Amino acid sequence: MRPFPATSAATRVTAPARLHLGFLDLNGGLGRRYGSIGLSIDRPSTELTLAKADRHSATGPESQRAVALLRKFAGERPDKNQDNGYAITVSEAIPAHAGLGSGTQLALAVGAAVARMEGRELSAADLAILGDRGARSGIGLEAFRSGGFIIDGGKGKEDRPPPLTLRSDFPEEWRVMLILDPRNAGVSGEAETTAFAGLPPFSEASAAHICHLVLMKLVPGLKEEDLGAFGSALTEIQEIVGVHFAAKQGGSAWTSRAVGQLAARMREWGATGIGQSSWGPTGFAFVESQKAAERLYHSLYEEAKGVGLEIQIAQGRNSGAIIESLRNS
Repeated sequence: MRPFPATSAATRVTAPARLHLGFLDLNGGLGRRYGSIGLSIDRPSTELTLAKADRHSATGPESQRAVALLRKFAGERPDKNQDNGYAITVSEAIPAHAGLGSGTQLALAVGAAVARMEGRELSAADLAILGDRGARSGIGLEAFRSGGFIIDGGKGKEDRPPPLTLRSDFPEEWRVMLILDPRNAGVSGEAETTAFAGLPPFSEASAAHICHLVLMKLVPGLKEEDLGAFGSALTEIQEIVGVHFAAKQGGSAWTSRAVGQLAARMREWGATGIGQSSWGPTGFAFVESQKAAERLYHSLYEEAKGVGLEIQIAQGRNSGAIIESLRNS
């Protein structure tokens, strides 16, 4: 991202959510571990505005996390000197601990806003490192930078975000059915680190099979806009990874059993590419068009509502975060 003269009255950043669709290699036998598959989506999103103030403060959803990030990116500032701090207004936030990348997008959004206000030239990778993001996955970083369908190359020996290995536009016609469970939360932070450390060994054969599916079915299906091929490959990848993570999810591939049951119902209604994003609880399914998405939404709305779930229709987002400098009128 290019530096901008520090003369703006305020900076607004809108950052997209992302789906984590699975891992390539949890075995790590070739020297790189994880390797994430992901997709940037147009909803939900995080939107915040940063303005100069006499001290650091934040209002709106996720305000405590936003202030902590502000101190990390801008440093501690005296609270008595005029215009020596920043005020953040968070107008919209991706739900936390839902498997949608909320922490990474909030960190990158705050960091990008501070960099823009101070005229600093920091790349998205720089921001990720400063914000302690990208420990395992580079999906959130690339979603912020350019959006689209993303695959990263996993973590090597260096302590840096994984390299991007593939980025492609997602078909405009396809839709993603999001299944949200506001009553449950996926693991994060230290609990996530502990969970990863306690996973059983992942076989080299399973990692090889996932990579085969990605290279010869998932990505070609995406490129040729063949939803059947893309979706069946993704469903199989999710099944393999889900079995592996079940030991840390109460014996199930789903953090929320209700989400898993509704996802199965969507599959019965013709959706494909069924799975859970990251540690959940958000589930997803893919359909070929807005019309198909609306039909599925209306068919299962009452069923979802009856068990406390929410369905949303999303699109792939083929562009990154929006960073706007706001000037005094």
